[in-house]
This record gives sequence, C-alpha cells and structure tokens, in this order.
Amino acid sequence: MLHHRMLRVAALGLCLSLVAATRPCVADVRLPHIFGNQMVLQRDLPVRVWGTADPGEKVSVSVGKNQSSATADTHGKWHVELPAMAASEKPVALKVSGKNAIDFHDVLVGEVWVCSGQSNMQMTVQSAANSTKEIAESTHLQIRLFTVPRLAAEHPVDDVNAFWNECTPYSAPSFSAVAYYFGRYLHEQLGVPIGLIDSSWGGTRIEPWTPPVGFSSVPAVTSILTNLEHPQPGQPAKKGNMRPEQTPTRLYNGMINPLVPFTIRGAIWYQGESNRGDGMLYFEKMKALITGWRSVWNEGDFPFYYVQLAPYNYGKSDPTALPKIWEAQTAALAIPDTGMAVTNDIGNLKNIHPEDKQDVGKRLALWALAKNYGKQIVYSGPLYKSMSVEGANIRVKFDYVGGGLAARSGKPLDWFKIAGEDRKFVDAVAKIDGDSILVSSTAVAKPVAVRFGWDQLAEPNLANIEGLPASAFRTDRW
Repeated sequence: MLHHRMLRVAALGLCLSLVAATRPCVADVRLPHIFGNQMVLQRDLPVRVWGTADPGEKVSVSVGKNQSSATADTHGKWHVELPAMAASEKPVALKVSGKNAIDFHDVLVGEVWVCSGQSNMQMTVQSAANSTKEIAESTHLQIRLFTVPRLAAEHPVDDVNAFWNECTPYSAPSFSAVAYYFGRYLHEQLGVPIGLIDSSWGGTRIEPWTPPVGFSSVPAVTSILTNLEHPQPGQPAKKGNMRPEQTPTRLYNGMINPLVPFTIRGAIWYQGESNRGDGMLYFEKMKALITGWRSVWNEGDFPFYYVQLAPYNYGKSDPTALPKIWEAQTAALAIPDTGMAVTNDIGNLKNIHPEDKQDVGKRLALWALAKNYGKQIVYSGPLYKSMSVEGANIRVKFDYVGGGLAARSGKPLDWFKIAGEDRKFVDAVAKIDGDSILVSSTAVAKPVAVRFGWDQLAEPNLANIEGLPASAFRTDRW
C-alpha cells in the first residue's frame, strides 16, 4: 500500500512539474539597489528610473505628480525618464508597478554626487581627525549615504548589494570622510537634501575606474585597453599578471556601471598615489576617466572636482615624481568643468593618509558652490599663470589671487627656486608685489626659470588672503 501511495505522489509531482513548465515565467518588476528607501533624487534634471520585468510587460513609474511608463524589451529591461523636480525636504512618493508594485518611502529631492578614488577617499570619518566629536554631531537627516561594496568585475554588472541610509552617528563613522565633509558643507550652504554615493577602493590605480569608451576617446592611452585585450604575439595578456582590482576597467565594471545612468549633479575624485611615476601621462588618464564617465552617464559635461595629492616622503627614489603628478593634476583643469582642491598645507609628510579631511571636503565644495550653485566666493588658491624676466628678477603672475596674495603665518615666502641658462636651480628670495611675485637670487644674474614647491616634501606658505594655498609649478620643461 505504501509503495502505491509513493508512486501516486511521484506521479502527481511529475504532472505539476509539467504544468509549471508550460506556464510563462513570471518575473517581478525589479529595480537596482541604487533606488531605495531614504534615497535622494537629483533636482532640476530629468529623473531616470530603470529596471527589469517580464519581456513585453508594461511598467508604470510615478514620482510625486510626474508619471511615465515603458514596456520591457526582449531582455526584460525597461527605462523611463521623468520631468525634473525642484528640491524637496518633504518626502515624495516613488512608485513602480507592473505585475507587482514597489513603493519607496522617505525619498527626498536635492543634490546627488558620486565620490570615488583610492584610500584617501575611502578613509572613514572614524579614522579622520576629531572623529569622536564629529561622529557625535553627525545627525543630518537630510543627508543620505550610499556605500558601494568593493567589487572588481571582468564584465559590467547591473546592481550592487547596498542601501541608502540617513546620516547619523550609526551610519557616518564608516562612511568616506571626504565625501561626508563635502556633502555636509554643501548642505549647510544650500539647505537642500544631499545624496552621497561613495564608490572607492584603497590602493587602486586610475585605470581600473575607467570605462572602455574613456580609453578609446584619448589616443595617448588607447593602447592600455588594446594591449589588455589583444596582447602582442608571444606576450601574455597583462590582466593575467594583475590583481583584479588593478586591471583596467574592472572597478568601473563592478562599482560604477551599476550606478549608471542614475541622475547625478557631478563627481568628486581623490586618487593618484598609486599612479605616482606617471608624470604627464596621468593627465591623459584623467581625460580618459572623465570623458568616459561623462559619456556613459550621458548628462553632458557634469562637474568633476578632484584633490591634488598632499606632500609625502616617498623616499629618495625620485623626489620629483610627486611634483610631476601635481603638474598633471593642474593640467587637468583644462578639461571643461573641472576643479582642483590643493592640499599642500594640510598634509602629513609621515602619513600618506592625512587626517584633516574636513578642509579637503570643504575645498571641493567651494568649487561646486561657485561653479554650480552661483555662490560669489573665492574657491581656489593661486595657480601659476605666466612669467616675465625683469633684469635680475622674474615676475610670476597668478590666477585665483582672490583678495590678494599672502604668506601664511606672516613668514617670508618659501620653496621658490630660480635658475639661469645653466639650468642649475638655487634657493631664491620671493616677495609679493601686488598680484604677482618677484623672484631673485644673488647667485643668478640672468634668470630664465622658476620653480615653486617642486619637491615631494614641499609644504609652501604661499596662499591668497582667503587662506587657500598655491599649487606647485615650474616654468621650465627641463
């Protein structure tokens, strides 16, 4: 009897399986995790929402009073774009419906920024300066935080396992300090909700963060991707010799692609230590990164602000390798809608991770406030503009002098060197003369070139009256 029952059960199970197999696959409407409760949507720009559903399924999306719909394609993918909205501190409703319904709550509308780079961007609030006090005061319910898990992927992925959180003493400690202080200052000045997306990984180079379209758009670095995919005969593919997180495009695939095309205002970037030694090639790599991100987001030339590396004692191998990266970072200002926060006054020669991330975040925010939010403020320290020889002196002129040039602490200007035609640089005397500086040395009767702060240990004191430091430079190309 038991045997016959088992046969009947087995037969019934087989029948049910056959029936199930003949039914169409029913898939719930899904959205990537970048959409969620407590998120921030970008104000004043079209809102993009996307996800998956059954092929051919109609999906309706509403945000506040705005509505749109789309039909999932043959791969089950759908995408809608809703009209731009004004900032809103009061939550709006984000609803998505198809064969099932999703209702996100506590959604705000404000300013959204992607924050990326290596360890100095990844460095957390609890690891930075004044952490106990800062964490205790970190309740800002209009600031929302999203941390992308570290993932190096061979192919682009569509989603990440992460969630939005209100900024509180529970969520802030493990969040990027630079990103938090950047967002906090924006929130203080603008009074609108701020969404911060931290996608960073310590020790990584710039190449893994760059999408293929970025490499292909800059001739000087196109070979990086070409050699990776098609090595020369007799040579192994380079990616086989690299850690996954250092292989070109892998971090873009795993940590940036899942965010695209989420509507954002712009990006901030703190990276370069791992590319020390690239010299001006780093400028070309920055062009590839920025051009690539702007291309995949398809929002035009969104703002991209970055941090110039702080001085640090890397040893005696090449004390000018770091200044050459500074030079490349300064050159990147020629890329439209970029800005650079100089940090040579707030570094630590014995610590590659300076603890003062408050000023770093604020200086990045100054660029955004001036360039994107219409604030009439001084947002950069002096940057080299031009030079002219005046007898035994060289006159150096600057952009971004603000209210005037100044020497911090009232001490004589330091870290200036001057050279004649023999190309031998000697310490120089530098004096402020209006909006320019006169540089000279009794050892150089006929000067031809000036260098300022051109050493990895340089912590020069030239700034503008507003306290923003001048960037290192050289007038020669020797």
